Amino acid sequence: MIFKRTERDKAPVEPVTLKILVAGGFGVGKTTLVGAVSEIKPLRTEETLSEAGRPVDDTSGVAGKHTTTVAMDFGRITLREDLVLYLFGTPGQDRFWFLWDELATGALGAVVLADTRRLEDCFAAVDYFERRSIPFVVGVNCFDGANRYPADVVRQALDLDADVPVVMCDARDRETVKEVLIDVVEHAMAAAAAAREPVTT
Repeated sequence: MIFKRTERDKAPVEPVTLKILVAGGFGVGKTTLVGAVSEIKPLRTEETLSEAGRPVDDTSGVAGKHTTTVAMDFGRITLREDLVLYLFGTPGQDRFWFLWDELATGALGAVVLADTRRLEDCFAAVDYFERRSIPFVVGVNCFDGANRYPADVVRQALDLDADVPVVMCDARDRETVKEVLIDVVEHAMAAAAAAREPVTT
């Protein structure tokens, strides 16, 4: 008698886990993005902005923000049965940038979150990932009341290479955030494949 294996009998799939960074300027929505998409309660290291930090924290453009990430945000999302992303949100203020190297270790790729009202705030993140050859996608967080610009205009303003994806998103919306994360994985995989291709002369 021949027995056929059913779906229930199949060995469980061991998922591939990938590390993705979420970076950008202060108050751009990194904590919100991680929280919107994480399937676990996200780890947050937010502290209240203090008078002592006022001289070094630039809150222009984010006057209503009263907390800041001092170490990282952490969340997890399963994109497929065999693919899990670990999300690490970086602190956005200059005084916490020393943590970035530790967070970036082993990262497959990154999302640089941008606000069109303060595009210059994400220059440092773009420069960081370009210098370290970490593939990244620019996610333009479409804040209420902010001007909307075509992706090519944002690309030109940030002086990005032609192959860097620029996508519009709402950091509060799970579905648009998932699309950004899928773009990061695809972009990073394409970059890795291109790096493996032999150079022909």
